[in-house]
Amino acid sequence: MLLKDFNLTKDELVEMAEKYMNETFKRYDFIVDESHDMYLIDENQEKYLDFLGGIAVNSVGGCNENVINAINEQASQLIHASNYFYTVPQTILAKLICETIGMDKIQFQNSGAEANEAMLKLARKYGNEKKGPGKNTIITAYNSFHGRTLATLSATGQPGSAIHKGFEPLVGGFKYAEFNNLKSFEEAVTDDVIAIMVEPVQGEGGVYPATQEFMQGLRKLCDDKGLLLLLDEVQTGWGRTGAVMSYMNFGIKPDAVTMAKAMGGGMPIAAMCATNEAMQSLSAGSHGTTFGGNPVCCAASYAAINEIIDKKLAENAAEMGEYFSEKLRKLPHVKEVRGMGLLVGMVLDGEFAADVKHDAFDKKLLMSVVKPDVIRMVPPLVVTKAEIDKACEIIESVLKNY
Repeated sequence: MLLKDFNLTKDELVEMAEKYMNETFKRYDFIVDESHDMYLIDENQEKYLDFLGGIAVNSVGGCNENVINAINEQASQLIHASNYFYTVPQTILAKLICETIGMDKIQFQNSGAEANEAMLKLARKYGNEKKGPGKNTIITAYNSFHGRTLATLSATGQPGSAIHKGFEPLVGGFKYAEFNNLKSFEEAVTDDVIAIMVEPVQGEGGVYPATQEFMQGLRKLCDDKGLLLLLDEVQTGWGRTGAVMSYMNFGIKPDAVTMAKAMGGGMPIAAMCATNEAMQSLSAGSHGTTFGGNPVCCAASYAAINEIIDKKLAENAAEMGEYFSEKLRKLPHVKEVRGMGLLVGMVLDGEFAADVKHDAFDKKLLMSVVKPDVIRMVPPLVVTKAEIDKACEIIESVLKNY
């Protein structure tokens, strides 16, 4: 549906949105009518270079042809059935994901927060049933972000932040330790702890990648103490950090891992994967979803994941991420570049990231701000050196004004 199809002006649409929609996002002054490959296109057919990527969703490019074909074919056959029945898209997708990432079982969800919620429930139930009542505390990291549901925001290690404020009482059973500090996690392990949950790269927290020593140390700590290692790969999964799943960069395997964003090619789908041992906790009746594993979303995901694998987009993310980071480090006012693969955080030497973002928007480049001095860029994994060069030219032209 395009703006012109409704005989509305841009101002009329914005006025309608402000009247009827509860806004919890600060929107660009921009109506997206179309998306193709590396570009978003507005109602005037102006093209914007997309280094926001739908917040790490559009990894195979906007309106990928194979994803569109999969959606259209499936929508003409079966849109919804419910999880009381077997469906082909859900089953073949389950096989593809489990075999690709080396996990045993999968539980489909609708969003990253729901997938994380499922993983937290799995850990709690595993602890109470396998280890005994009261063995249900989960350690997460300071500066983390795990979602907006009550349990996932409680798991988010940002006490006192807007994410927590006003939603008290928070869900109990969580404690926080310092990211990339193995000793801090070791000291947080008490008799009531059953799991440790971290992101391989703290995206919303400012784009901080985990170290090899930290991730391998957490795996050993969990093995030694009989704990579950839970990885939130909602943002890092499916090629973003230079491996199919980010944990593969560290040579470890978690007991459970969540995914969303990139796996749907733009459609809303998420999942939690786990080992047989861990997943046994979520027995019949203990968890469920009406729309999780929807046939159309699964068909889109099957196409998107095959695009990531067949086109070696994880490898492209590793190569292009290194190229992009090196170019950014040479720009004025860039204090540091953090991240992994094409999850890139550009740290400025002052708290003017929002101004840079808006100035870049005026020059038709889209980015996001995660901290007052940090701009996060997560372009589609199909990005080329030419598009990175163009983005860097725009960023440099903006930064020269500060």
